[in-house]
Amino acid sequence: MQAFFTSVFRILVDYRAPILLLMFVASGSYLLQGYLNFDSLQEHRAILVEFRDANYLAAVLLFILFYTLFVAFSVPGGLVLSLTGGFLFATFPGVFYNMLGATLGASTIFVAARWGFGANLAATLENSEGLVKRIKDGVDENQWSMLFLIRLIPGVPFFLANLVPSFLNVPLRRFVISTFFGIFPGALVFSSIGAGLGDIFERGQTPDLAVVWEPQIILPILGLCLLSALPVLLKVLRGNKGI
Repeated sequence: MQAFFTSVFRILVDYRAPILLLMFVASGSYLLQGYLNFDSLQEHRAILVEFRDANYLAAVLLFILFYTLFVAFSVPGGLVLSLTGGFLFATFPGVFYNMLGATLGASTIFVAARWGFGANLAATLENSEGLVKRIKDGVDENQWSMLFLIRLIPGVPFFLANLVPSFLNVPLRRFVISTFFGIFPGALVFSSIGAGLGDIFERGQTPDLAVVWEPQIILPILGLCLLSALPVLLKVLRGNKGI
């Protein structure tokens, strides 16, 4: 029994950082998840607009702070936040407030993960051999392309796109830049939809988010994905020609 408790204690000591990080994220998700949904935005829209009109600068700073916290806690509902940014501040400058809040929150996760267990995992990957080593080296050689690609592809979860780079020794500056500009297309679309929520609320309707998949919107985003992946594809083709 003593050996068991000794083993548990060693695990807690050795992995205290990742455990604290996971507890931080889980507690935040549990406490905040009920406050971020479309019904809540519709219910409190008048209060939000009144506060924005009376305290514009404070409204901007608080919105960016809340966006940062919700992303840092990995609370589902980033879509509603982006709609809120467009609703309160119009497409422009609302899209930039959305991008700033999302980037700050993503950077918080990135730094926390690296502090918690990313450094140890990165060292393990660096010292590995075979396929794992080749995958890591491939990502390292095409960091800019891969970082933009995971931001542009609609199906990549935002939380996952924040964690993976922290395990691969991606510089913080590179992560911040690729995140800020990589999320621009999606942020622009949802900010634009949010800017039209006032009329939708007046009619008692809900926004049609399926518009994101219409050709005039999704095709340019897919084009950007292809452009980001182009350097990687060219290296693969050149490598195959050399075989």
